[in-house]
Amino acid sequence: MVHQGAQDGPLVAGAPDDKVLERAKLYTASNMESPDVHAVAGRRIAVLSQRSPGKDTPNEDSAAIIPWGENSAVLVVADGLGGQALGEEASALAVRRLKLAVQQCDPELSELRTAILNGIEAANRDVLELGRGAATTLAVIELTGSTIRPYHVGDSAILAFGQRGKVKLQTTAHSPVGYGVEAGLIDAADAIHHEHRHVVSNVVGTPDIRIEIGSERQLSDLDTVLIASDGLFDNLHLPEIIELARKGPVQKACQALQVLARQRMNEAADGQPSKADDLTIIVCR
Repeated sequence: MVHQGAQDGPLVAGAPDDKVLERAKLYTASNMESPDVHAVAGRRIAVLSQRSPGKDTPNEDSAAIIPWGENSAVLVVADGLGGQALGEEASALAVRRLKLAVQQCDPELSELRTAILNGIEAANRDVLELGRGAATTLAVIELTGSTIRPYHVGDSAILAFGQRGKVKLQTTAHSPVGYGVEAGLIDAADAIHHEHRHVVSNVVGTPDIRIEIGSERQLSDLDTVLIASDGLFDNLHLPEIIELARKGPVQKACQALQVLARQRMNEAADGQPSKADDLTIIVCR
């Protein structure tokens, strides 16, 4: 029987610490000090969401873990835009819409992909109706057995990598800088300091939304999937993220990422990136 220890592995039903999440868990306007850990779809998932240091308004990020059927789940991170209540409301609305769409989808009659796309489109309509410039990014993972499929709108990112650090999936930020990196025009190490790093060109809450759907990817038991808002990717370089998250219990990996990101947000040193922002991380293995 497998328990949490130096290295997460496959879940085995009935283990004392394997409390399988049976209902959707949403995180909105959260300010967590340590990660929550859940067992879902045969994997362990750590979630942490907290507001920017020194900020006295609510966290504008939201997150969700939505079980579906016996061996599937949807993982979501949304980063609200528009300032204060608008961003908070937009991201919360997006994760709630996805939750509703997934819960209304019968596993015996429909595909999970259909539910996710319906949820994103419904979220876009609802956020548009809020008006006043409300918008949100959205990063979604469809997790079914040993496979994942990514969906995203904006610059919240999805990564999948092996225990030795080999990258198996990395989404492209929907932004001028993100496209520049993808095209080889901007070095990835320089992009984190780029003056237009925070310009986003595709969001939930616009009439011309574009939902990017990735191909299905196979996961091994020790592969890691990470979803996070730009509060992580604007403060840590990709190799740092992978090194901290590629092994060990998921809650420790999530906490280590949070600690270093928070440290960078609070003080810039030695040319390292530093941008105070709300921070949301999901680590799945």
